[in-house]
Amino acid sequence: MIQYRRILELYFRGTSQRTICSSLGHSRDTVSEVIQRSRQSGIAQLTNEMNNQWLLEFLFPEKQAIAKGYFPVDWEEVHKELQKKNMTLKLLHREYEQRARDNKKIPYAYRTFCRHYGKYAKKHKATMPIKRKPGEIMEVDWAGDTLSLQDRSTGEKLTVYLFVATLPYSQLFYAEGFFNMKSENWLIAHIHAFEYFNGVAETLVPDNLKTGVNKPIKGEPVLNEAYRELSGHYGTTIVPTRVKAPKDKPSVESNVGYISRQIIAALRYYQCFSLIDLNKKILEEVNKLNDEPFQKREGSRRSVFNEEEKAKLIPLRYPRYQLTEWKTAKVQTNYHIQVNRMYYSVPYEYIQSQVDVKITKDLIEVYFKEMRIASHKILLGDIGQYSTNPNHMPDSHRKYLEHTPEQVIGCAKRIGENTEKFVEYILDNNVEKKALMILASFKNLTNSYSDKLIEEGCKTLMAISHAPALSVLKTILKRMKDTQNSRENGTLNEAKTDNDYGFVRGAKYFGGIKNEKRRNITQIN
Repeated sequence: MIQYRRILELYFRGTSQRTICSSLGHSRDTVSEVIQRSRQSGIAQLTNEMNNQWLLEFLFPEKQAIAKGYFPVDWEEVHKELQKKNMTLKLLHREYEQRARDNKKIPYAYRTFCRHYGKYAKKHKATMPIKRKPGEIMEVDWAGDTLSLQDRSTGEKLTVYLFVATLPYSQLFYAEGFFNMKSENWLIAHIHAFEYFNGVAETLVPDNLKTGVNKPIKGEPVLNEAYRELSGHYGTTIVPTRVKAPKDKPSVESNVGYISRQIIAALRYYQCFSLIDLNKKILEEVNKLNDEPFQKREGSRRSVFNEEEKAKLIPLRYPRYQLTEWKTAKVQTNYHIQVNRMYYSVPYEYIQSQVDVKITKDLIEVYFKEMRIASHKILLGDIGQYSTNPNHMPDSHRKYLEHTPEQVIGCAKRIGENTEKFVEYILDNNVEKKALMILASFKNLTNSYSDKLIEEGCKTLMAISHAPALSVLKTILKRMKDTQNSRENGTLNEAKTDNDYGFVRGAKYFGGIKNEKRRNITQIN
């Protein structure tokens, strides 16, 4: 006989399947199937009533039918089908009966079919009492019922939604009203609850609501980034309930009903014109209920919390968590992203990439695959402003941005006095845009000529010309460099001339020899 309970007991203690097989004498397939069925059925802990027969009927209902020669029933499928609109057990039995006859098997009678389904449903809907540890869990939810208040100026009736947080061990709870259930109020409510309890539980258990969970994937839900940051700041862990499984957080569900009866119903005629005043009244009622003695045991929620649970909570972290908002944006071709109709730069390497944007009260941070790539102060005022970090630009864009008259004059000063005079002349005698275009070409000369040569060239240019031009300077620099190279190579030919004549071709070419002979004859005579 298969020892279902013993298999699960050893498994829940962390014993390997191989060890279970050898100690109980069951095959690996049998042990694996029992464990797999228990996972699918949601059994996480054994109770006293879960003996071998109970587990056999619960985990393997089809074996009962096969053992007696009846056509087996998939009770899980029956249970799912019965939840559909206009579906009845009578119709499901008729379909089951037809399948049994098609397979030449004996079907259950309708009365027996209903009795077996009743047993399955009773076990399927059974709840397991779980003992909570102090400081282990805080369950949170929005109450289904709402309160209301009147707008003082318009008289309009405003709906107020109630947030509820409960510590299951002591049953101490906190409640607060908000005008909506958006992410910002969801986070604020958590912070106020932590401060009310003066500590944080190890685990937060919310529903799969959109303000907390982006994608309720079974086993690995994707949390809202701001909610995840909140848990990281206070050192707690978020474990959302299963989808459509309110019994995963029974304490807060119970307190939601309790609050609906004791607070919402009690305040239904309370006239209030301010949410602050309403929350003060709600807090008074919360404190009164938390101090109220238990009916079936000694003490109150507050006394149990103070004596047994308060010391087990994680201490509050200061300063308080700063609220954040997360958005996604695409980097434009001008290496900027648009956030709230303002523009912020990111490194140009991320053009056309999708990035995550974290928005706080004073700061915007940009992340690419969880790595921060840029941060800016929040821009205020007129829409369409730009916040640009020069380090985010390509080199060519940054050089263009830095190319100003002041910058060019500063570079010229470092080269020499005559270079500065030439630059100032260009700026004074041309429109600024044209002057900057000329000086951009002038700056490129530093790539081909030394600072000393440029200074000498500017000195020569300013001495021989009343209207210095860049083209003339380029010619002077070219000749000076060629001369310098020839001198260094020893290929320079220096022409020698007679000191009495100013022409290289000499006096003979211009008839100077005849005049020289006549002068000599005259002197002899």
